[in-house]
Amino acid sequence: MTVTAGTPIELVEKVYATLPERAAGGRARFGRPLTLTEKILLNHLGDPTEPIERGGTYNDFHPDRVAMQDATAQMALLQF
Repeated sequence: MTVTAGTPIELVEKVYATLPERAAGGRARFGRPLTLTEKILLNHLGDPTEPIERGGTYNDFHPDRVAMQDATAQMALLQF
């Protein structure tokens, strides 16, 4: 029985290649260490140079994968 990874290695390498630079930019921007959630969100920003103001700006994200529990979640996502 052959076991293979469900996620292509190229996708994983691409995501992790940009993480150090974007996390460093986030630490410099916010002036503090980042949480895991902030690192993930910063790494998936559409334009990492856009200003980020809590409650004041809108940012685009480009996720690689989305996990949904059932078809209802998928239908809700398709509405947008």
